[in-house]
Amino acid sequence: MLLHLLTQVDRGAPVLFVDTQKLFGETLRYREALIGRFGLTGVRTILPYADDLATADPQGSLWLRDTDACCHIRKVLPLERALEGFDAWITGRKRFQSSGRADLDVFEVAEGRIKLNPLANWSVAQLKEYAEQHDLPPHPMVAQGYPSIGCMPCTDKVAPGEDPRAGRWRGAEKIECGIHLPTHGREIDGSGI
Repeated sequence: MLLHLLTQVDRGAPVLFVDTQKLFGETLRYREALIGRFGLTGVRTILPYADDLATADPQGSLWLRDTDACCHIRKVLPLERALEGFDAWITGRKRFQSSGRADLDVFEVAEGRIKLNPLANWSVAQLKEYAEQHDLPPHPMVAQGYPSIGCMPCTDKVAPGEDPRAGRWRGAEKIECGIHLPTHGREIDGSGI
């Protein structure tokens, strides 16, 4: 949705794709399909720093012990570094996605940057209508029961009637990876990596 809207303005605009190296293969193939379909030329793949992984997650199993720390080194830090030099960024967050997003503003100031949430007040019906109107393909895993998709180890199918984000970090109180929290770019306890 958001990528399609972007193509109406500039197919070469920078698009930051954070590849945690724990994503589903379907997500990576979907990314490539959308890049080709929309003719995007500004996609930048952002990876976790090798030094951060070697220090904090040498076995690749940090998610088993500390999902916050895993998200921090695989998502938060890479995005923070990639955003250096940008005065603004655009997210696809929507108010209906969680109680923590219910009061989401369209424009925010975060970490000294403007954060634009152009889909904040869109409803599920509006998103569905836009997708149908423009023949936009959903992520292939949505039809398999995954309405909210993150990294493989921390994403589960959602049962009918469950909250769409119930499959993210199932069994934990965690509902956000950290990118959109006020601690963006820092460890929760301030210790850093």
